[in-house]
Amino acid sequence: MSEEAPQEQEDDEDLQYFVRIGQTDLDGTKTVERSLSELNGVGRRTARLIADEADVDRTATFGRLDDDIIDEVVETVENYAEEVPDWLNNRQSDFYTGETTHEIGNDLQLTRQHDINRMKMIDSYKGTRHKRGQKVRGQRTKSTGRTEGTIGVNVEEIREEQAEEAAAEEDEGE
Repeated sequence: MSEEAPQEQEDDEDLQYFVRIGQTDLDGTKTVERSLSELNGVGRRTARLIADEADVDRTATFGRLDDDIIDEVVETVENYAEEVPDWLNNRQSDFYTGETTHEIGNDLQLTRQHDINRMKMIDSYKGTRHKRGQKVRGQRTKSTGRTEGTIGVNVEEIREEQAEEAAAEEDEGE
């Protein structure tokens, strides 16, 4: 047993706890596939494709990989849009440029926010729903998505008020 403990400490020295891709720190203690899927714009399928493209075992611990291999994974993530068909990208035919790209990290959030602001400015149907804070994609709103206080009748509260009124009338009567 004593031989195993020093070996684990040596393994921990080789481990990178954080791997930086773009502007995001990924957990180096997890597998390659799971760590990549934490990145915005990269799901499980995309992470698997990136690992296959970079010739990396997707079940390997991400922080234990060599720096050269990590750099290759980072490069594969950045060039993902050129490697896959257009239907796998998350930004097809951009409104302004017409290009098909794959946005990751903060870029994805920024482009999504720009799209919502553009819809609000041109007063499209979806834009007005965003302005009002209502549901945008055709969900039911009759019974769900209510943001005001309590819904329905609170019977206990009414009974308490009636009891207080009755007690106040008895005090006045005496």
